[in-house]
Amino acid sequence: QVQLVESGGGLVQAGGSSRLSCVASGGTSFNDYSMGWFRQAPGKEREFVAVIRWSGGNRYYADSVKGRFTISKDTAKRTVYLEMNRLKPDDTAVYYCAVGVRLIASTITQQERYPYWGQGTQVTVSS
Repeated sequence: QVQLVESGGGLVQAGGSSRLSCVASGGTSFNDYSMGWFRQAPGKEREFVAVIRWSGGNRYYADSVKGRFTISKDTAKRTVYLEMNRLKPDDTAVYYCAVGVRLIASTITQQERYPYWGQGTQVTVSS
């Protein structure tokens, strides 16, 4: 079992920046893991944001955040970060950290492939 705890977020003005963190505990096969961020805006379905492979560090981004968001990891701290820049009101959502195991590139953005989820953290971008 993998436990995930997110932090960061809050209220930020449009054009501003914010950083989310996700600390993973438990689990034994980190080299098989991909750690990602998903988000769910009010009245909308949860959607993929970004993911990083624990081994190798390959990164994938949703088109809507490419060039503005950066996902990174600290292996020693078992922590994944989501640096969010040039935030827009449309980025307002609850952001969830998730872990998938042995994911292939063609399915790495699919949330149903991720068995482990954090509780989520709210990000609100004011206009």
